[in-house]
Amino acid sequence: MSTLEIKDLHVSVILDDENTKPILKGVNLTIKSGEIHAIMGPNGSGKSTLASTIAGHPKYTVDSGEILLDGEDVTAMSVDERARAGLFLAMQYPVEIPGVTMSNFLRSAKTAVSGEAPALRTWTKDVKGAMNQLKIDPDFVSRNVNEGFSGGEKKRHEILQLELLQPKFGILDETDSGLDIDALQVVSEGVNRAHEANDLGVMLITHYTRILRYIKPDFVHVFVDGHVADQGGPELAERLEEEGYVGYLQGAKA
Repeated sequence: MSTLEIKDLHVSVILDDENTKPILKGVNLTIKSGEIHAIMGPNGSGKSTLASTIAGHPKYTVDSGEILLDGEDVTAMSVDERARAGLFLAMQYPVEIPGVTMSNFLRSAKTAVSGEAPALRTWTKDVKGAMNQLKIDPDFVSRNVNEGFSGGEKKRHEILQLELLQPKFGILDETDSGLDIDALQVVSEGVNRAHEANDLGVMLITHYTRILRYIKPDFVHVFVDGHVADQGGPELAERLEEEGYVGYLQGAKA
């Protein structure tokens, strides 16, 4: 059993050499192995900032608070150290990596995370199997990472990494954005497979409830103005579908 615990986290975004802007204002959140937590809220509420901060993005600075993975504060770790410790970020906007093929990228990432290169014969079988389930064209292994990929193809590649790298916790930053209904189902099935196979803890960031029809959350947290304004079970997402965030936004302005 692993635990990802965020304690009174305050984070600012670096605007330039002299200026920062506070975004997260005292976030408290605990995720355990096998749990699925949906993070919902309006634009600009701090959801993606939380995801990037957990992963170690240099654009964000931790002003105070802790991010604990099995009791160890990861805020002093480099990005690659966090990945080896078991954290994985599926990016909202996956980047292109010219000159690096998917095949080389995936095996290098697995080697770095695991500490040893996977057996080639087994690895090739695992990659082909995962690609088949995610409906990724086999020819993509020889293409450069995300170069010329559609939005849906990039998101499938993110979930391919999630399945193959087998982290302790997956932070999925708006994985559903830009997906049509067929791609959404395929991606959701990939997340569910990783969850079931590896007891993966999931932080699922989304604006909408449609992905929650396929990935069933245990807990739902509403982010407003840089903190958790409300939390509950799956029924909270259903209420948000009907009522939206207006009541929370009005409360934040009061």
